[in-house]
Amino acid sequence: MVLPEIRLLETAGVLAEELNFSRAAERLHVDQSTVSKRLDELEDQLGYSLFKRDHKTVELTEAGRKFVEEARLALLHTERAVQGGRAANQDAEVVLNIGRSPYTDPFLVTTLLSIKLPLFPQLRIELSQQFSCDLIREVLAGALDVAIATEPPESKRLTTVKVAESPFYIAMSKEDELASEPSVTLDAMAARQWVLFDRRLHPPVYDSVMRLARERNIAPARIQHIVVPEDAYPFIADGSGIAFVVKSGAIRIARDGITVRPLAEDSLILRTYLASRADEKSKVVSELVRAVVRKVETLAKVRTFAASISA
Repeated sequence: MVLPEIRLLETAGVLAEELNFSRAAERLHVDQSTVSKRLDELEDQLGYSLFKRDHKTVELTEAGRKFVEEARLALLHTERAVQGGRAANQDAEVVLNIGRSPYTDPFLVTTLLSIKLPLFPQLRIELSQQFSCDLIREVLAGALDVAIATEPPESKRLTTVKVAESPFYIAMSKEDELASEPSVTLDAMAARQWVLFDRRLHPPVYDSVMRLARERNIAPARIQHIVVPEDAYPFIADGSGIAFVVKSGAIRIARDGITVRPLAEDSLILRTYLASRADEKSKVVSELVRAVVRKVETLAKVRTFAASISA
């Protein structure tokens, strides 16, 4: 039996996704007649039809659906074989520039740095630190390959994959009356001094906090702005203020008479994403993103299972 050429498998896969000869030809950078000729050649080799087609519609046959499913895997393994062989032959070092916010959960950074990609054994990650909005600008400008960003702005120029979500935490004196509660609501914080991150650090998230407060008619007695969580300490140590911090900030500030409680507000959940350019074609970037997502999901399942056993 003669196995079909890669170009024929690729043509069938693209046509199965588009179900339109014109669009498939455009994606493959060939003319429409070439797509038809390749499909005829492939079906002649196989001895059965992959598609039902007339002048108006294109549909996969049941045999076609099964064939394309397996053909995609064959293409993927072929591509990985080529990449792996090239990397081993060149023994080349691949460098990825990845940016993170200073407020990124340390768990995500540790997970990222622990990833090993078999196809890229010489992968080296250069990690830099900026605030989330600046990270996205750097990704779009091409200065960063990937960013770990909290609540990045929506953009057609970005591809984002969620890797974590977490509430805000409220830092307070251990003597504060709110410290006796397992969590804190925004209503319970009315008429108190709020210690809040400066708006320029993340305008969309800052505006979400203030918008929800206005909608609920919740007014702080005063707002003190800070840049890093440690700056909140003098404002809350004496019990007069309460501070909004993210998970990593909560870890850094919960000491010397300071405690933290999660903010129980579903609309203020913070979501963290891996962000890259939508037109990014780098195989190592896509492999890294997939590997990080898989590992995060696996570790989450392990923690859930462990928690169920301990309960």
